[in-house]
Amino acid sequence: MPPGPGPGAAPRAGASVGAVAPPANAVVVLLDSLNRHLLGAYGGTEFDTPNLDRFAARATRFTRHYAGSLPCMPARHDLLCGALDFLWKPWGSVELWEDAVTVPLRAAGVTTMLVSDHPHLFETGGENFHTDFTAWQYERGHESDPWRTRPDPSWVGAPSHGRTFAYDNSRGWFRGEHDFPGPRTMRAAARWLDETAGHHDRFLLVVDEFDPHEPFDTPEAYARRYDPTWEGPHLIWPPYARAAIKQGVLSEREARQVRAQYGGKLTMIDHWFGRVLDALDRHGRWADTAVIVCTDHGHYLGEHDFFGKPPVPVHEEMGHIPLLVWWPDGVGNGGTCDALTTSVDLFATLADQFGVAGAVRQRTHGHSLVPLLEGTAGAVRDHVLTGVWGREVHYTDGTHTYARAPVEGNGPLVMLSNRWSTMPTHLLTADQALPRPDERAVLGRMPGSDIPVIRQVWDQSDPVPFWAWGGFRGHHLWNVVEDPAQEHDRAASAGGDPTAAPGPLERELTDALRAALEAVEAPPEQLARLGLA
Repeated sequence: MPPGPGPGAAPRAGASVGAVAPPANAVVVLLDSLNRHLLGAYGGTEFDTPNLDRFAARATRFTRHYAGSLPCMPARHDLLCGALDFLWKPWGSVELWEDAVTVPLRAAGVTTMLVSDHPHLFETGGENFHTDFTAWQYERGHESDPWRTRPDPSWVGAPSHGRTFAYDNSRGWFRGEHDFPGPRTMRAAARWLDETAGHHDRFLLVVDEFDPHEPFDTPEAYARRYDPTWEGPHLIWPPYARAAIKQGVLSEREARQVRAQYGGKLTMIDHWFGRVLDALDRHGRWADTAVIVCTDHGHYLGEHDFFGKPPVPVHEEMGHIPLLVWWPDGVGNGGTCDALTTSVDLFATLADQFGVAGAVRQRTHGHSLVPLLEGTAGAVRDHVLTGVWGREVHYTDGTHTYARAPVEGNGPLVMLSNRWSTMPTHLLTADQALPRPDERAVLGRMPGSDIPVIRQVWDQSDPVPFWAWGGFRGHHLWNVVEDPAQEHDRAASAGGDPTAAPGPLERELTDALRAALEAVEAPPEQLARLGLA
């Protein structure tokens, strides 16, 4: 199983040969933690998503789209910088050796606009993704955003399950549905399309919407919509736990309530997403504008008894994500595309659409989706790499997913960064979240770059970044076509014996994973800790 057209190849330069001129504009709507299997367009019936379904009926629905780097900011790095992040660092900003896609777009005369309520974009660890947009608008008050210094005393609050955020100070100031950050973000995006987009020859509008990410807080009509018999404060903060019900973190009744609150948040943001679609309708933008609806990852809501984003292998609910693309005159509009794709391919697609692929200075890992959208190709890659830094590395070919765990402890661990930042947890000290470089640090290089970069290696005796915390349960292998619920683990170690010899399929996928890591020039420490050196 050779790596084939994997993530190491550079994106195409310019539009497809022989194709009509690409769309002049693009709108990208990223909805955080959007669960594919709960959307009507992907067969979900539990929650209402009429506007996402409305868009999907027009667009190409990608059926085998997978996350690359997880969670939030690493996924945005994949999208905006086009390079996998999780093999080199856990979380962080745009680095010295790379640019966001907005840099070559600005040089090419494309107006770029960001509308967002995502707090991680405006705090340490994500603070410079927005700076190269032509303009940006931040709608305040979501999750960890320190928007207010004191709470509105009229809001009673909700059980936090150990989560303490600035949201406790912000929430009470939302007087109605229109005051919540998600609705404000969608209204602002629609307003920009109404009032400003027409003044620019070419534009990219990015709507980075944090909903339906927790807190799953909504006005009462949504909060009760899928669980009308619940009594007491709504459970808007999901625990991050594996074996959540088995270990008593949640009762079965509480688990249903958490899931229902996610559903309420999903339906609410779907409603306001309709405002963006209405603006596109009003101005006839479907003729000259590509529209992409995507996400960073899913969110466990009781599947496998997981909740949140705990330290577990990336299952289908987390890593197999929705992608809907409208492409004017696209051959797949109103239908499906079964080609294997991943998040870095969206960067390559935008660079291709706007003709700036040749101006990208960093090593990228994506492949433009334009050939799929225009019908000149049936595939752009044959595998996807997925993972969270310091945890399992996943290889999928669209049929099998292989999760490779460390073989002896979890070391060595390596990080390369010149910004040395991570997600503020508001619970851990700075050194607990991300130990500082020590005397073992050296200056290294990223693949394709000659810029010196701090390179730190930790061994198993070191305190390590919290991303690498949590135990492992061996390797895992699933046929996700025959077994989408992943109930039958085919890895040799699934029987409980870590020394069991792998079978032919596992050996084949092990070799394929090794080849894929070598193709992107992953740090040798990654291969060593996974037993692939």
